[in-house]
Amino acid sequence: MTENSAVSLVRLMQASHVATMEQLPRLIADHAASAGMYDTVLFLVDMQETVLRQLTGRGPDAGEGGQEFTVSGSLPGQAYQRVEVIPEPVRAQGDGGARRRRWWVAVTDGVERLGVLRADTDTDTEAARGALKDLASMTALLVLSKRSFSDSYARLVRTEPMNVAAEMQWNLTPPPAYAGHDATVGAVMEPAYQVGGDAFDYAVTGHVLHLGVFDAMGHDTTAGITANVAVAACRNARRQGASLAETSREVERTLIEQFDARRYVTAILADLDMESGKLTWINRGHHLPILIRDSRWTTDLSCPPAGPMGADLGLPVAEATEQLEPGDRLLLYTDGIVEARDRHGVEFGRDRFVEFIRRHHSGRHTLHETLRRLMTAVMDHHDGMLDDDATVLLTEWRGGHQQELYP
Repeated sequence: MTENSAVSLVRLMQASHVATMEQLPRLIADHAASAGMYDTVLFLVDMQETVLRQLTGRGPDAGEGGQEFTVSGSLPGQAYQRVEVIPEPVRAQGDGGARRRRWWVAVTDGVERLGVLRADTDTDTEAARGALKDLASMTALLVLSKRSFSDSYARLVRTEPMNVAAEMQWNLTPPPAYAGHDATVGAVMEPAYQVGGDAFDYAVTGHVLHLGVFDAMGHDTTAGITANVAVAACRNARRQGASLAETSREVERTLIEQFDARRYVTAILADLDMESGKLTWINRGHHLPILIRDSRWTTDLSCPPAGPMGADLGLPVAEATEQLEPGDRLLLYTDGIVEARDRHGVEFGRDRFVEFIRRHHSGRHTLHETLRRLMTAVMDHHDGMLDDDATVLLTEWRGGHQQELYP
């Protein structure tokens, strides 16, 4: 980073503290220009990662009058998918003007992809590319600092109306991507705008990564409320130091207290020691986790089921353990993934699900790009409309090779 660009980024950060989402496009463009990056434009990806929409700062969605590109089949989409700095062909700037290069660069926070940035530079050097990456990194932080209280952002990244249950779920869940301490996590939920009782959760405590996938009874707003209560009770118990078994019993107690055993939630709750690779989990009436090793060997990890939380069956809760190896991938999922049917009644199925992950994540794509393509395939298999919620939480443990987490 040059001294000029470093100063510009610092000033951009300072100016952003009292800015709104709508003010970011002009703020970013002005400070970028002072560092030699011109005509800077920000595009944000929609919830289903299908389109990139320009943030203009105008209109109810802060995107009025802006351009839109598809993630599949466009140059900006390539930059987003591959998380790379991609140049456009050289073009003349005005009549007889100096030639400038136009660039597209992914805007990411760690491994969470937020969109892409477009900017022009006078030079095609490593320093220019480095400055573009630095600007994209700062832009990601600015977007993250504003999106939680911006209805304009919420409108911009939606392509259709959302039901109340989905509104609750998306405000409950952590970001769909995480990487750190030798582990990376990716998550997807569909149908994004109509999701009812599915939820995922993850959190970090020291060197322990907590993981959970939940599937509440039903597909309505009450199912969404049930899932919300289950996740909140899980977090509350976990943050008080409860074990996995104790946490699930506390979730059950809370659900029975609220719903009188009329509503239940299946779940897998797991803890991954990110230093040793030791995985511990419990099964509350849910599909078993799938372990993928070396992109060849797969198995369902076994654990005696304790029954759904809230059903009050009184079954013992047993913990199971597995020693992961570097590069192992853990799949937690709900039944909507494998039970999605095509027009002939053929299910997407477990084997196709696992094979898709193996094939697309064998060094060709990032974990998060693999999940984006997986959900596109599941939706296409079911003609774009699922009958049940479908959720995947994919975790990869690198075991001392953290540099391999990032694209």
